[in-house]
Amino acid sequence: MIGSALARVRWELDINPRWKRDPNFYVAQTLTPVAEALTVPGPYDAARSGEILTRIENIPSILQQGVVNLDKPPAPFATVAIEGLENIRPRLRQIATALLKSTTLKEQDLNSAIDRAADALEHFREKLQEMLPSLPNETALGRDAYVFFLKYVALIPYSPEELLAMGKQEWNHAVAFEAFEKNRNKNAPPLKIADNVDDWIKDAAAKELQIRRFLEERGILTVPNWVGHYTLRPMPEYLSALQGFGEMDDFTSPSRLSENCIRYVTKPSGKLGYFWQATVEDPRPITVHEGIPGHYFQLCLSWKHDDPIRRHYYDSGANEGIGFYAEEMMLQGGLFDDSPHTREVIYNFMRLRALRVEVDVKLALGEFTLDQAAKYLQEKVPMDEQTARQEAIAFATGPGQAITYQIGKLQIIKFLADERMQQGEKFNLRSFHDFVWKNGNVPIALQKWELLGDASSLPK
Repeated sequence: MIGSALARVRWELDINPRWKRDPNFYVAQTLTPVAEALTVPGPYDAARSGEILTRIENIPSILQQGVVNLDKPPAPFATVAIEGLENIRPRLRQIATALLKSTTLKEQDLNSAIDRAADALEHFREKLQEMLPSLPNETALGRDAYVFFLKYVALIPYSPEELLAMGKQEWNHAVAFEAFEKNRNKNAPPLKIADNVDDWIKDAAAKELQIRRFLEERGILTVPNWVGHYTLRPMPEYLSALQGFGEMDDFTSPSRLSENCIRYVTKPSGKLGYFWQATVEDPRPITVHEGIPGHYFQLCLSWKHDDPIRRHYYDSGANEGIGFYAEEMMLQGGLFDDSPHTREVIYNFMRLRALRVEVDVKLALGEFTLDQAAKYLQEKVPMDEQTARQEAIAFATGPGQAITYQIGKLQIIKFLADERMQQGEKFNLRSFHDFVWKNGNVPIALQKWELLGDASSLPK
């Protein structure tokens, strides 16, 4: 893991230097920290209010350095940043207006900081617009850089071509099984959208408890009583202004393990994006992936690990692999037996994760442009245009992340199969899962080496 962490440093500083080639890096370094501070539920005491103000006040200096650091960033990346910062001033003013009653900040101090931040963000956007005509169009890092990431950061023992083959096979599997499920369910009544936010929140809370009981009663995974709950909460107005600049959730932290996880949601409708349209009909798929037994639950277990090195991850391959694996684990375990169309949702999620492999690899190798990747996802998942574009942007600027779901899941499945064959009748599914989840920040190849003494999955 130390080697992976050190390789991550080289990756981010030298091989994929987003600080030098991606203007969105500076958007993420300025607005995302503000969003993250505001996902922690208010009202905010003096200390937290001061932290929020400090993060807003830091925006101008970070952007000033960004203008100096950027060296001919790809035009598509600059275009994304320009589009993302459109109308940023009224959005920031919305934060100031809505936030005052939830903080100890003085109105003048907050408004002044917001105005300076808006000035800096607009100036940064103008600079990018000036640069745009002279910027290169190529976004791809190239094969050598991508292979470095796979081998040394992610500890994935596969070539780009092998990844493509794995993704294609899983795509065929997902499409076929979705077709079987749809045919089976053609006379089943459709899922219903929650009537309002309160009903959505209550439904999610009841089903979260159902999932916890299901895991324990079926002997799938141990659920300690100290782990908090995955909850939904109405999105505050001051946070809604920052949608698109960070995840609208609070997974707590190693120092806040006694608190519940929060996912902020907006009013239910039939016009939500891909993931949230599915969630407003049945909250269980997203709960399973990012709540329990997914990300929040896994992070809580790992944050309490005896080994401090294992309390943090340096590549999300194991984490996202667990999140995706959990979906199919719960599907095969019978959680969704009561909801035919929810099973279709799970299979459609599988289609997306398989396609992400192809999109990730081809963006990195220069075989897809950003626009081509977005169109491909929109048509083949299928999904809404906005979500498809957001996905393509994230994968183009952060190569190697989109493969983590599918490849991580496949690594866990192989790990389970090898453990099952080695243990024979002594194999215990709960014990296996407890080990994987507790060590969920550790690359799967290293977990397998530790548990089975098998280093064959490590890159050569």
